Amino acid sequence: MKLQRKTRRALALGALAVSGALALTACGSDDTGKNNAGGDSSTAASNSSIKCDDAKGQLLADGSSAQKNAIDAWVKQFSQACGVQINYKGGGSGAGVTAFTQGQVAFAGSDSALKPEEVTASQKICTDGGQGIDLPMVGGPIAVGYNVPGVDSLVLDAPTLAKIFDSKIKNWDDAAIKKLNPDAKLPNLKIQAFHRSDESGTTDNFTKYLKAATPANWKYEGGKAWQAKGGQAAPQSSGVAQQVKQTEGAIGYFELSYAKDMTTVDINTGAAAPVKATVENATKAIADAKVVGTGSDLALQLNYNTKAEGAYPMVLVTYEIVCDKGNKADTLPATKAFLRYIASEEGQSILTANDYAPIPDAIISKVRTTIDGLS
Repeated sequence: MKLQRKTRRALALGALAVSGALALTACGSDDTGKNNAGGDSSTAASNSSIKCDDAKGQLLADGSSAQKNAIDAWVKQFSQACGVQINYKGGGSGAGVTAFTQGQVAFAGSDSALKPEEVTASQKICTDGGQGIDLPMVGGPIAVGYNVPGVDSLVLDAPTLAKIFDSKIKNWDDAAIKKLNPDAKLPNLKIQAFHRSDESGTTDNFTKYLKAATPANWKYEGGKAWQAKGGQAAPQSSGVAQQVKQTEGAIGYFELSYAKDMTTVDINTGAAAPVKATVENATKAIADAKVVGTGSDLALQLNYNTKAEGAYPMVLVTYEIVCDKGNKADTLPATKAFLRYIASEEGQSILTANDYAPIPDAIISKVRTTIDGLS
């Protein structure tokens, strides 16, 4: 479109005035059947403080499927306000990092911080001596969903989870599961454990939890690629969730926003009571994270082995990955404007309404400062 920027913005604001109450209603994910509109999302659209600055054109991005429902909600708001088209593929953290280091996208999403070799690779496309950096933007629990007829509540601990996903516990009426669920009517049904087929930060964080909480039962090296034997694979969080929904006896892991219309496991962490996979309980765990990145990098160290009351230990933080210096001139204004919006108080407030956990204030304030300095 060849509209002048002022005209384009006027049209966008006009559209908001007409349809503010309906903002985000078209933003639901086909994978989850979820309408991403939260209780205050339409208000955010009609009273938005989004600063478009010189944002224009379109942005290509790829990465974490765990954050895709959040990205969809943000893109809806930002595009209406600024007229910028953002295409986020959500092909998984591994695909996103690869696309970023090959210069194919303006930014990437990853549920794991960049590895040293990935930082080195990014220096080839981040000019002016720049490199890729990690900006924590989305938090949330990794839910473990299951499909067992007649079982509406299920408690598992780290050793039992590890044995299930390592094909060492194969039936739902196994003695270890019965011990944790004495009142449940567990059927003589084969367990169908689903993991990610693509490289995934969700896998990385899920297995980091198992390594930290039960090292004797999870001896794999870990990383974005699934390493345990057996089980079944499906692509992306949406694929795993869909398989669990339609397969009797199934169990799988995915971000909470993909767990709609299914039951999820409560985790026995050793605290007084098992902990549910909720945004609030995940926030309690994320608040205990430490910034371990250097310079502009804000990579976090999570405490997967927490036993704090009410703290859900299987959490992930999704990073937006961008060059600290040397971003492409034609996409930098839109990239900064979008990142500034999603890190803002308004942008972060949308997360809770969509089953994600906002990044704690002490960390997100550093993210905002870093975004302002991107060049």
